[in-house]
Amino acid sequence: MATDSVVHQLAVRAGNQLREGRLMLATAESCTGGMVAAAITDISGSSGWFERGFVTYSNQAKSEMIGVPPDLIERHGAVSESVARAMAEGALRNSRAQVSLAITGIAGPGGGTPDKPVGTVSFAWSNRLHTSAETRVFKGDREQVRVQAAVHALRGLLALLDEKER
Repeated sequence: MATDSVVHQLAVRAGNQLREGRLMLATAESCTGGMVAAAITDISGSSGWFERGFVTYSNQAKSEMIGVPPDLIERHGAVSESVARAMAEGALRNSRAQVSLAITGIAGPGGGTPDKPVGTVSFAWSNRLHTSAETRVFKGDREQVRVQAAVHALRGLLALLDEKER
């Protein structure tokens, strides 16, 4: 099971790659409530590669802070790859960052549906030229789902940064 120390280790690795690439990161988090941003800002010197984080927990915050169209949320639901993409792209539009990650999901214990059970989390990563998105379903309690989501988001960021180096 993923732990906070894994989140920290991944944040350090991402920071090293961002610093080496002279890139800034912006985050847009919903169900993780800023967990990724907190892990990043726990690292001394992260102001050199972390531009800002948006905690857009409510649908209204997603629209007001990072420009997610309300009709997109209405059509696909807040937990969807479409909304995650819009969050990642909105984080870039509303920052000076060159790369972003977005997380939106159902951490539980309530809120799940047959189509989107508790543990469903949608992610997106963007570098202004390309945005990728995916959805995963994690097992465990609320905290376990949130930590697994943070780990997955950081691993996706590392993959995006590895692509950029090739």
